[in-house]
Amino acid sequence: MAKRTPSAQELHRRAVATYVKAGGEESVQRVITAVQSLTKKLDQWYARQLVDLEVTAGEWAVVTSLAKAGEALTPSQLAELTNVAPSSMTHRLDKLAERGLIERTPDAENRTRIYVSLTDAGWQLFSVAIRGSDVVESDVLQDLSDDERGELARLLEVVIARLDDIDA
Repeated sequence: MAKRTPSAQELHRRAVATYVKAGGEESVQRVITAVQSLTKKLDQWYARQLVDLEVTAGEWAVVTSLAKAGEALTPSQLAELTNVAPSSMTHRLDKLAERGLIERTPDAENRTRIYVSLTDAGWQLFSVAIRGSDVVESDVLQDLSDDERGELARLLEVVIARLDDIDA
């Protein structure tokens, strides 16, 4: 007889119990374990979405970095934002340029500097991916009212504000 796969909720309860047994504070472990589980499950979905969009995780990191920056960036800035070596960034940019998702523009004041920006096709890819993600993310949050979503967002933003104060 095949073993039943435990539900996400059961896995969460077991993990919290294990961490509490080892000395962790229950309310802390409930929150952190929930955030980790949510992140893991969404990351699995995002990885499948990137395959469907024919974009690697590294290429997606470049697209999102450019979209979030709202301005052209240098390859060095992109390498730093995505935590890769500059030589790896050059390869990623070559692939994205071949697909017409980014364009490179020389700096008018410094001919050795190149700026990278999203093309219309790059923005379209970003938009398609975000709209697809929003459907799944909305499904995850469907049992919360708008007020509860707002409160959850507010509480998580308080926690995020503390991240800069923690030496990890």
